[in-house]
Amino acid sequence: MTEGGGGNNNASSATGAYLIREVWASNLEEEFGLIRRLIDRYPYVAMDTEFPGVVARPIGQFNSTSDYHYQLLRCNVDILNIIQLGITLMDENGQPPPGVCSWQFNFKFSLNNDMFAQESIDLLSKSGIDFRKNEEYGIDALHFGELLTDSGLVLLKNVRWVSFHSGYDFGYLLKLLTCNSLPEDEDTFFQILHTFFPGIYDIKYMMRGCRMLKGGLQDVADDLEVPRIGPQHQAGSDSLLTAMTFFKLREKYFENSIDEPKYLGHLFGLGAHIYHSAASQQQQEPSRSGTVPTPATAIGA
Repeated sequence: MTEGGGGNNNASSATGAYLIREVWASNLEEEFGLIRRLIDRYPYVAMDTEFPGVVARPIGQFNSTSDYHYQLLRCNVDILNIIQLGITLMDENGQPPPGVCSWQFNFKFSLNNDMFAQESIDLLSKSGIDFRKNEEYGIDALHFGELLTDSGLVLLKNVRWVSFHSGYDFGYLLKLLTCNSLPEDEDTFFQILHTFFPGIYDIKYMMRGCRMLKGGLQDVADDLEVPRIGPQHQAGSDSLLTAMTFFKLREKYFENSIDEPKYLGHLFGLGAHIYHSAASQQQQEPSRSGTVPTPATAIGA
């Protein structure tokens, strides 16, 4: 990937038909303008984030394993700052727009002032992230949140967000959108999440219906023979791999037709009690179609 920043803020990387654009503070509004023009025709938004690891653990009593994992997510997202967000646009057939299809948003982040887990920073540095550029040319989180709110990417039921094991990813996105700490409980978190993101697919959750698939995103992509474009552990490349993997998974395991009541809106490892309640309620109300399964509560990549 050709890096942006400094005097080359519009740099992109390309392999075949796929281009990943670097986005910094200087070209942020221009790129959001392009995304707004594309989203109606390309309403599948694959997403990945890079963040500075896990530095805190919750203490106290927890109602369930899922509750503990949410509190772990909450206490870290509240005190840490996002480093990168990658998004990739595709149409309902898995085709990208001509030209740029992926954007890698690089946020302002300082190794001198922001908290981080050292092993996470070491991994991201080895993957090619230059934290000096993030500190000097990075995107202001408040400005990004304002533009995202009005982008056509959120708050719309026809937009489908595609992700992989994405509790933390959506936690950071909600922090950007609301400019607030995350809610204290999972129920409120999911209410706010589904307001901003009415249509979410989490590939890790969908793998519950695919017995042969295990492991992280790269493992699944390798099993499905999906090639990576760009470096691993950078959000633009990871979002593109997420998009390509989703459509290959949909074709191979779901015959290009996903049961949305079964898979839409779930995040792997979170919300177990919420979906227990939903399933029980649907059993008592047979007029509603579809059932909502209970997601696994163990966190694993």
